[in-house]
This record gives sequence, structure tokens and C-alpha cells, in this order.
Amino acid sequence: MGDIAMEAEEHIFRSKHPSVSVPESLTLPGFVLAGAEQYADKVALVEAGGDSGGKTLTYGEVARDTRRFAWALRSFGLRKGHVVVVALPNLAIYPVVALGIMAAGGVFSGVNPLATPAEIRKQVEDSEAKLIVADASTYHKVKDLGIPIIYIGEEKLISGGISWDELLEASDRAGPTTAMEEEKDQKLEQSDVCALPYSSGTTGSSKGVMLTHRNLIANLCSSLFSVPPEMLGQVTILGLMPFFHIYGITGICCAALRNKGRVVVLRRFELRGFLQALIHHEVTFAPIVPPIMLAMVKSPVVDEFDLGGLKLRSVMTAAAPLAPELRAAFEEKFHDVEVQEAYGLTEHSCITLTHCDPRKGHRNAKKHSVGFILPNIEVKFIDPESGQSFSKNMPGELCVRSECVMQGYFKNKEETNRTVDQDGWLHTGDIGYIDDDGDVFIVDRIKELIKYKGFQVAPAELEAILLAHPSVVDAAVFALPDEEAGEIPAACVVKKSGVNETEEDIMRFIASNVASYKKIRVLRFLNSIPKSPSGKILRRVLKESFNYIQQ
Repeated sequence: MGDIAMEAEEHIFRSKHPSVSVPESLTLPGFVLAGAEQYADKVALVEAGGDSGGKTLTYGEVARDTRRFAWALRSFGLRKGHVVVVALPNLAIYPVVALGIMAAGGVFSGVNPLATPAEIRKQVEDSEAKLIVADASTYHKVKDLGIPIIYIGEEKLISGGISWDELLEASDRAGPTTAMEEEKDQKLEQSDVCALPYSSGTTGSSKGVMLTHRNLIANLCSSLFSVPPEMLGQVTILGLMPFFHIYGITGICCAALRNKGRVVVLRRFELRGFLQALIHHEVTFAPIVPPIMLAMVKSPVVDEFDLGGLKLRSVMTAAAPLAPELRAAFEEKFHDVEVQEAYGLTEHSCITLTHCDPRKGHRNAKKHSVGFILPNIEVKFIDPESGQSFSKNMPGELCVRSECVMQGYFKNKEETNRTVDQDGWLHTGDIGYIDDDGDVFIVDRIKELIKYKGFQVAPAELEAILLAHPSVVDAAVFALPDEEAGEIPAACVVKKSGVNETEEDIMRFIASNVASYKKIRVLRFLNSIPKSPSGKILRRVLKESFNYIQQ
């Protein structure tokens, strides 16, 4: 393909690599599990933890139980387009649950298991979910939501829930015939929505992102384009990024299952357990976030381990900005491990730009860039005000167009139209540029989302909670840089005259209303919040004036 292809009338950039074909007739589960029978006895997913580790699933078991769960859901009354909210931590069974929902014609909607009951209720109600899948760690948060719950685990402590094992056994007894009959009536199409992850998008509160089988298959075809046949079945990938997030379920689970690799599932990050899992399970590829890289570089715990047993070839960060100093320190300590940065967003079905090209003679993208454009994807950089597109080396808002672009935000046409224009361009809210070699660099964010340890925190959501406090007159929330977390949520608050609340009181109020990663970490009282003539909060001014000194 040679140089970057570009249209004359508009500066549109495409991949230097040839386009890849996307199969027409398969659903996402069919695409991901194609050829699973040839790998029936190979381990697909293994839970790390404890001396012997946890549950292990082979490819044969994943394919079988995905089918069984799909039949069970059909028998239970799930119909095409019905949403199932999955409130589970990272477990080996998680991709079986997600793929089973999709295979039944349902829509998988993962929710953060650490979210508060109120946050989960909001997603369940907004998505119009018909079912919830939970385990012992989340059941207490969902038991009062008034819809049936399928629970996973040995515990019989749950009254009113439906046991996963019993559901699948009942389905086996009934046989697939009923479900198969119904399948004829509601044949699945690639254009059917199969996933509804929630994202804050470029603004404000969380919205359901409608992704089809076609969206996700197209994304996997693009992101896996460079994997040679001899790599099939060879990669062991760390499953630590949350599976409720599109990157966890698509970029890790579906990509690994499609390529018949092995996923080492970690429920939570704890440095010793993390290092143990890397060494014991001979992990070769680890998608992680910068705070984990920081711990690997700085913690004395690392010295307890014999790193000679490390088989790690590469780490990838995609959820948060990676500081150049941290990258350099990591490369110095783990000089055999390649550091890749990627760029993706939920509204584009996951990965959009990436570094890695393992084929001989193909160079990787430059350090500090977020990679090159993947096949089948178009990119342009525009002036957010005029819409004019820029040529190489000129920063503008990154816009993406491909078959991976979402169908829209669920029940939110206004926000959809603001994000995806009439020509099909997805406006990311990120400022970046492309250089002469076709490598893309992200330099700033228009959107005001805070990335705390890779988790998205929407300032608008925290501001709404602050304003609900009886002593608060006005409030602004913004990100401050932090070495460990990447960014932390900070707030400036104008309080009513004559009230006695301290900064700590207000921070405790927020903490009691949100998941732990959304907590305000620093708060200061001001006489007024600086705003533009149109009433927009001038977060940049607040940030600059804050002079926050890390303790």
C-alpha cells in the first residue's frame, strides 16, 4: 500500500496495510468459537489465585456451555433484543455468560461489580434489562431490583435467585429442541445489537453504547489482522482488565478465544498475586494500566520474585495516558518486555489504533505514539469549531469511520447525533495528529473525563451529587495528574455562607454515594467557580490555579 492513502478534497488517512475481509454470516459467538472443537482439550481460561489456582475451562467446555446457556435463556423466555445485565467480577465463566447471551439473541450489558447498588440500578433501569447475572459478591446489590437473577457459585444462600448449574441442567433435560424451534422464528442477523456497554462518551453521564455482531467482528478482524497462522494457540494473555469493559470482553477474551490462546483470569490486582500469575502461568502478553507498571518499577515486592521465570514478551496500555518517564523506567527494568500503547473507545467497539505488528520486516509504531491506523479504518483530524480537516502533523480532533462505529447511544438520539455525524464519522473528543510515517499521537482531550487508574469518572456525575448537598451552592470537578493513578478527581466547591461543613465532610458525602474509584481525592472551597460567557466551567483555569502538591 506504500504511503498513507489520502482523499484530495478532505484529509482522510487510511491504514498502510491492505484491507481485511470481514465474514458476512457469522454471529460474534460463532466467529469467536469457530474451530473450537479442534482445540477441545486445550485450556481456554484459567483463574489465577491460591496455590492451585481456581476454575479452568477448556475450549470444548467453553463452546458447550455457551450453547447450553443460550438454550437455557431461550427456554427461560429471553427473546431477541432483550438485555441481560452481568454483575460479575472477572471469572473464567464470564465470557461464556457474555457469549451465551449473544448466542441466544440477547444483549450483553456488563456492569462494574464494584459499583454501588444505586449505580447498578440506574444501568438496569436505563437498559430495560430482563435478567441479571450475579454471584455472591454482587447478589446483595441486585436482589431488590425486581427482575430475575441467575447466580453463579456453589452457595445455596440465595433465595429467589436461579442457580446457574440448575438452569443449565434443566436445559439439558429439556434438550435444545424448543430453543432451536424458536431460533428459526427469530434468526440472528449481524446487524442485531449484541452488546450494550455503558460509557460516558465525550460528555457527562453514562450512556448505553449499542454494538452489533458486525461491529465487534469487524473490530476483531482489524485488530487481529497481523497475527500469523503459526501464532494460533500460542499466546497466553492476562485477563486482569475488567471484563465488564469492552476492552476486557472483546480485546482480551474474544480476541484470545478467536486465536485459541489462553486467558489467565485475575479477579483483582494485588502485586504479589499478579507477579505469581505472570510467572506461574507463563503469561506472554499483559494488557495493564500505568499504575500497575508503576508498581512493577517501584515496589520492593518485585525483588521477592525470580524474574528469570518471566515469559512476558509485551505489555499494552490503552485505558490511560502513559507518562514518558514511567515508560523509560519500565523498559530499563524489564528490558526484554516490549511496551505498546493502544487507543480505543467503547463507541468504536474497542481498539482503533495499535503498535504491534509481529510479522517480519514490519516496524512497530514509535514510542509515545498510540500506534498506526488498523486496516478497514479511516481517520481524520478536524478543527472542532469549523469541521475543516487537517493534513499531517497538524493537531485536530480525532474522528474515526469504519464498520466498528456504534449504532448509537441507547434511547439518546441527541447525544448520538452529537457524536456520530451524518457521514458516519465518530467524533472522539480527543486531540491528536498523524506524522509522516503514519503514527498517531494523542496530545490532549477535549472531553473532560477523568481517567482514574484506567476507570472513567465523569465530572458531570460528581458535580450533580455535590450540588445535591444542602450546603453546596456551586461545584466543579476536574482531573489532576497523579503519579500512581494517572489522574485523580478533584473538586472546587462554593458553599452557602454560615454553614460549618469542612472539606473532609463534603468528600465523605461524595464517597458515601459513589463507587470507590469515583471518590473526590482533593477538595477546596472557593468564593466562585470561573465560567465562560456561555456558562461552561473553565476547568483548565481551576486546574492551573489549584497548585495541588502531592503529599
